[in-house]
Amino acid sequence: MSTANNTPGLVVLAVDDEKAGMDVLVERLNGNRHVRRVLTAFDATEALLQLSGDDPELAGRKDQGLSVVDAVFADLDMPGLTGMELAKVLAGFKPAPVLVFVTAHSHEAVAAFELGAVDYLLKPAEQPRMDKAVERVLAKIHQNGGGTQASVPEQRDDEVIPVELAGTTKLVSRASVRWVEAQGDYARLYTSDGSHLVRIPLAQLEERWEKAGFVRIHRSYLVPISLITELRMGGSGYSVVIGHEEKVLPVSRRHTRELKDRLVRGGGA
Repeated sequence: MSTANNTPGLVVLAVDDEKAGMDVLVERLNGNRHVRRVLTAFDATEALLQLSGDDPELAGRKDQGLSVVDAVFADLDMPGLTGMELAKVLAGFKPAPVLVFVTAHSHEAVAAFELGAVDYLLKPAEQPRMDKAVERVLAKIHQNGGGTQASVPEQRDDEVIPVELAGTTKLVSRASVRWVEAQGDYARLYTSDGSHLVRIPLAQLEERWEKAGFVRIHRSYLVPISLITELRMGGSGYSVVIGHEEKVLPVSRRHTRELKDRLVRGGGA
């Protein structure tokens, strides 16, 4: 089952087990000028059949070394295989389509991005929000050199972190984070426009963001080494100054040697 418009562009697969949700999803996708064709599937099993079917156009894409579809827009809560389980299967495709989740629930956002999704839309997605998601799909395809492949969060140029704000999910880019503070099993991200609490332990962020230049300076703090403007020695030990805010954060004794070494190497890992 599919719909199409006359504008050349993306071939996408919409997956939703509810007809009302599917109707809105297809309407929004077809409302974007970059989308040429929308395939539909009402559960994950049908989605996989679509991706392995005999459609001449899709078979031709395989012959060109492309993903069968450019992107999959999938609901999370479905009978049989869930959206998360479908995502894990799609990650095994070589190359794999770009993944976007469309759901009524925000609580799975962190897990979705860890699976490599480029966006997480809350139902009902209005056209401007869908257009933004399609832009992210296009950016990911461009990043992959025109083809599509499985997204690996650690390899993103700028990972985004979903945060809850007044009942909506906001995406905070890693590049906007000035420093991170541990708060139990949570972490507070400080940016130029405020702070955001996320349900991710600081140790997990440290591991994920190490290659992006973030360094642990204290059991409670993680900072991008590129924003350190001073390393100060005081009566109670070392501290660092962060960026133009001139925020002063303590450096614990156990992290001092590693921090000095990183600064000498110019922030290299």
